[in-house]
Amino acid sequence: MKPIILGVAGGSGSGKTTVALRLAESLSGRRVVIVHHDSYYRDRADLSPAERERLNFDHPDAFENELLLRHLVELGEGGAIEQPIYSYERHAREPRTLTVGPAHVVIVEGIQVLAVPELRERFDIKLYVDCDADERLARRLLRDLHERGRSVHSVLDQYRSTVRPMHLQFVEPSKRWADVVIPRGGHNQVAIDLIASKLREVLCELEREVETA
Repeated sequence: MKPIILGVAGGSGSGKTTVALRLAESLSGRRVVIVHHDSYYRDRADLSPAERERLNFDHPDAFENELLLRHLVELGEGGAIEQPIYSYERHAREPRTLTVGPAHVVIVEGIQVLAVPELRERFDIKLYVDCDADERLARRLLRDLHERGRSVHSVLDQYRSTVRPMHLQFVEPSKRWADVVIPRGGHNQVAIDLIASKLREVLCELEREVETA
């Protein structure tokens, strides 16, 4: 049985990962994997640390989407992949990888996953997690301070220089491609329950088709 592939987009700090995790938890008994678009940042180890820090990480071209597309094909055929591991502290990939799959449901989450046409075409269901800009900034600030070793100045400088402009240019417009827009970020349990219910229904239909084939 071919897996269902979901794309979950939204602004930085909107709650995409929370939605992905809660959907995975709600599908107990199924093999669900989460693929993080951030893991596919291009490996720019050829640049100095100072040069890497000045890169625009919020533009679609910052990601190695060609590799992600190949991996989605492999997952869609029921296989497993070796997902890259990205270090936010070094702004470079780690030498090791993470084995992901096979799975019944593949959830791909990231700010730009609906902004790239080739990725959109791979998704059976497209979600956009919506959240107020001030709440997203507050969440990003707390996350980057505590989890990524950043300073307040560097987080706010990056937000003003690239995060907000790229959100307005690419992320927010990609909302129009979503099948479902989830307001209030990752804490909208009603929306998550409804989507999980639809996923279980589709999985049951796919299983019946396999049994009768």
